[in-house]
Amino acid sequence: MKHSLLAAALGLPFALSALAESEPEPQTTLDPVVVTATRTPERADRTLASVSVVDRATIEKRQFRSVPDALRGLPGVTVSTSGGVASVYLRGTNSDSVLVLVDGVKVGSATLGTSPWADLPTQQIERIEVVRGPRSSLYGSKAIGGVIQIFTRRGGGDLTPRVTVTGGSFNTAAISGGLSGGGDHAWFNVSGDFAQTDGFNACYGQIAPFAGCGVVEPDRDGATQLGGSARLGYRFSERAEIDLSYLGANNTTDFDGTIFSGNRSRSAQQVFGARTRLVPFTPWVVTLAAGYSLDKYTADYSDVEVEQVPAGDFDTQRDSLTWQNDISIHAGHLVSLGVDYQRDRIDSSVTYAEDSRADTGVFGEYQGEWRAATINLSLRQDDNEQFGSYTTGSAALGYRFAPTLQTSVSYGTAFKAPTFNELYYPYFGNPDLDPEESNSLELGFDGALPESWVDGRWGLNLYRTELDQMIAFDAFTQGANNIAQAEIQGLELSANAAMQDWDLGFSLTLLDPRNRSAGADDGNLLPRRPQQQGQLDLDRRFARWSLGATLFAAGRSYDDLANVYTLDPYTLLDLRAEYAFTASLRLQGRLKNVFDQDYETAAFYNQPGRAFYLTLRYEPAL
Repeated sequence: MKHSLLAAALGLPFALSALAESEPEPQTTLDPVVVTATRTPERADRTLASVSVVDRATIEKRQFRSVPDALRGLPGVTVSTSGGVASVYLRGTNSDSVLVLVDGVKVGSATLGTSPWADLPTQQIERIEVVRGPRSSLYGSKAIGGVIQIFTRRGGGDLTPRVTVTGGSFNTAAISGGLSGGGDHAWFNVSGDFAQTDGFNACYGQIAPFAGCGVVEPDRDGATQLGGSARLGYRFSERAEIDLSYLGANNTTDFDGTIFSGNRSRSAQQVFGARTRLVPFTPWVVTLAAGYSLDKYTADYSDVEVEQVPAGDFDTQRDSLTWQNDISIHAGHLVSLGVDYQRDRIDSSVTYAEDSRADTGVFGEYQGEWRAATINLSLRQDDNEQFGSYTTGSAALGYRFAPTLQTSVSYGTAFKAPTFNELYYPYFGNPDLDPEESNSLELGFDGALPESWVDGRWGLNLYRTELDQMIAFDAFTQGANNIAQAEIQGLELSANAAMQDWDLGFSLTLLDPRNRSAGADDGNLLPRRPQQQGQLDLDRRFARWSLGATLFAAGRSYDDLANVYTLDPYTLLDLRAEYAFTASLRLQGRLKNVFDQDYETAAFYNQPGRAFYLTLRYEPAL
C-alpha cells in the first residue's frame, strides 16, 4: 500500500468532517437495524463493525438474479465463478473462511467447507447483511474474513399476494410467487419459485496438460432450480415471541466434467430454524434457538441414470442449539452471555475415518457507551472433539468527533477448523491438522454526507490481517498440511446518496493479499483476488419510469499460487429500466454486460456475454 494513498485516505474523513460542520443540520437517512455484527439489534450507523446491507428494495431495483450477483461490488467482496460454482472471498481471505448464516442457522458443506451460493434463491430473501472482519469471538470457526447472513422474507401486516415472471437470454425462464400477512401481532410468509436456463459453455479446459475442467465438451451447460420458503411467527406480548423459518432449494446443473467427476450435479439445501425471545424481566432478554441444515451434493452423468453411475455423493447434516442472554446493566451498557452447540454429520460415497463431530462454544460480549465513546469487547472459547479448545477475542473502540463523523479502531483474532476433507479424505486428509489462525487490526471512519440536500453516508476502512497455519496441499507428503502463511492489507471506501430523484452508490476496494509462505511463492499474490475493484451505481426516478446503470471494474489477478496464469482486468456495464403500470404492477428490463466483455474470474471458465432479461412483478402496494 502506497504511503501517499494512506495519507490521503486518512485525511479524507477529517476533510469531510470539516465540510459537515459547516452545515447547520444535515439530513440523514434512517439507517437499518442490523443484528449480525454483535448478535444484538443495533442501528447500522452506530455499529463499530464494517457492515453492508442489501435489502429487498435494492434486490428488486437492481434486478439481482443470484446472491453472488447481489454481493459483487460490495466493499471487500470478491466473487469468482467457475461453471455453476461461485466462490466468495471476503477481505482477501479464502472462500471457506466466510461464515454464512440463513436466519441465524449455519449453512454449507462440512466436507468442502464452502457455501451453496447458487442454491439460495433471491426471491426468498428479505435482506443480506455482510459484516467484514473477524467474528470468531462471537460465532466460532470460519469467521476469519467475516460473516454473511441471509434473512428470508418475514411477512406481517395485510394479506399480500405477489407474482414475478422473468424471461430472457440463454432461454431463461423463471416464475415465483408468494403470500404474506399476519396482522399486527403475527407474521407469515410462504413462497416458491422455479427457474431454468439453457446456459452457455461453462469451460474451455485442456486435456493435456490438464487445465481448467480438464475436458473439451463444447456444449451448453444448463441449470434448473426449484425453491421455496416459509416463515411463521407470533408476538404474544412485549415479553414473549416465537419465530419459525424454512428455506429449501433443489438444483440440477450441467458442467464440463470427466469420467471421474461426472458432468451433472444435483444439489439440495434445507434450512430449518426455530427461535423464541423471552423477557423474564425488563433488563434481561433470553433468546433460545434451534436449527437444522442439510447440504446435499450428488454428481452423475447427464446421459444415464444417477443410480447406475454415481460419481460422487456428499451430504452434510448440521444440528445447532443456542442459548443467549442479553442483560442491560445500565443505559448504554449491554452484556451478552451465551452458549452455542453444533454437531456436523456427513454421509458420503467416500469412506471417512470420522463422519461426525461436535463443537460447544461459550461466548461473552460487552457493549458500552460513554458520551461520545463506544467500546465493544468479546471473548469466546470453542471446545471441539477433534481439535480441542480454541479461544478467540476482539476489542473495538469508537469515538464520535461530531454528529456526522465517527472513527473506530479494532483488533480481533479468528480461526477456521479443518474440514472433513482436509482431515479424513482418503490419501489427502491429515487428522493431525491444527486450525487456521488469524489476527486483524482495523481503522475505520464513517459518517453522514455533508450537504444538507443529500441523504447518505460514507465509510472508509483500512485493515491488516495475518493468517497462520493455513491449510494447503503439501507436495512432500502429497496431502493436506499446515504450511501456509499470508498477509493481507486493504482499503475500502464506500458512499451512497439520495438526491431528490437520484440515487448514487460507490465502492472502491484496494487489496494487497500476499502469500508469506517459505518457498518459491513467497511474496506472490493470493489467487483470484484482484488488487483493485470498484463499482458505481446510478439510478434516476421519473413519474412512472426509473432508469439505472452499474459500472463495475476489476483489476488484474492470478489464478494460481505461482502467479503464472494471469486473469486480465475487465470492466462491465449493466443497464436497467422499470415502468410502473400501477403502484402494484411493474415491468423491468436489465441488460447485462452491455459491451459483451470477454473475461475470466477463474482460469479457463467462461463468463456470460451480453444478456437481456425482462421481468413482470405484481405485488399490491400497501
